Amino acid sequence: QLTPTNLPQQLNLEMAAQLTSKHISTACTAAARGSKPVAPVKLPASVLAPAAPVVRASSKPTDAASTRRGQRLTRTMAAAAEVVTSEAATAGLQTPHGGKLVNLQAPQSEWPALIQGCTKTIEASHRNACDVELLSVGGFSPLTGFLNEDDYYSVVETMRMKSGLLLGIPVVFDTDREDVVVGDKILITYQGQNIGVLTVESKWCPDKVKEASKVYGVTTLEHPAVQMISMERGKYYLGGKLQGLELPKRVFPCASPAEVRATLPKETDVLAFQCRNPIHKAHYELFIRALDAPNVREGSVCLVHPTVGPTQDDDIPGAIRYKTYEVLKQEVNNPRLRWAYLPYSM
Repeated sequence: QLTPTNLPQQLNLEMAAQLTSKHISTACTAAARGSKPVAPVKLPASVLAPAAPVVRASSKPTDAASTRRGQRLTRTMAAAAEVVTSEAATAGLQTPHGGKLVNLQAPQSEWPALIQGCTKTIEASHRNACDVELLSVGGFSPLTGFLNEDDYYSVVETMRMKSGLLLGIPVVFDTDREDVVVGDKILITYQGQNIGVLTVESKWCPDKVKEASKVYGVTTLEHPAVQMISMERGKYYLGGKLQGLELPKRVFPCASPAEVRATLPKETDVLAFQCRNPIHKAHYELFIRALDAPNVREGSVCLVHPTVGPTQDDDIPGAIRYKTYEVLKQEVNNPRLRWAYLPYSM
């Protein structure tokens, strides 16, 4: 059982990945069969001990696909091993990513002056509007705006910003506008609303093939994310500080991180369930049974936190997905469950 207090600085990720995957598979099978939750994995000392680099000889040539799979595994496991430790993590609520929860929303009294000071206006796409909202309310804490060019390439190459902060996917604002220049203040609008002001600190033509290869491990357009960055996003990326104005109006409520954290109990475990699909029985059984696992403390709760922003073209719309969760919420009426909706774009 790995916790922020017993996870060492170096971890034999390959062995841990194998054990964890095996445990997850067993847990899913148990839930599907209606049996009791399995006991938590106790990793052997050889996994927890600092591991020296291992060089393996192979008689088989390594093809490009295998290399890419290995790179993706390395990047994924490196992200999984990132643990923030602090007093808040053990004495109250979990520490926000990067150490602080930001709020970029400008006071409403300042909106007229901010809007008047803008030099250009850009209408946001559905995906951009989601990113503006999450930046504004602190969903992408500790980011204070869209990534600049140097941080963008650092994230693409290393999954980390130049500061060393872990960030798996770059958060960028795209446009085809040729007239936007560094120093512009952009009023970002969305479906008749003024949702933010972006101070442009950098503008560049991204290497989208490199972004697809490094971030998603593939460059084929059959991959929905590769198709999105290649065919939906504009020619340029803009980076800079963001000041939030109105939040996009949606048919479902989206609580801010601060509001969600206010509903969570302190000094106990908070499990989390997140997916982009409509809720179904197997989902429910997995997270409700997890609350009774032997390594979960008394008084723990589960945060059900589905993504309801734009996803793949053939996915069920977010508004419909939201309704399935609301129906389940009313049917079970379980005080150990917390419900919140994430306006994240996949």
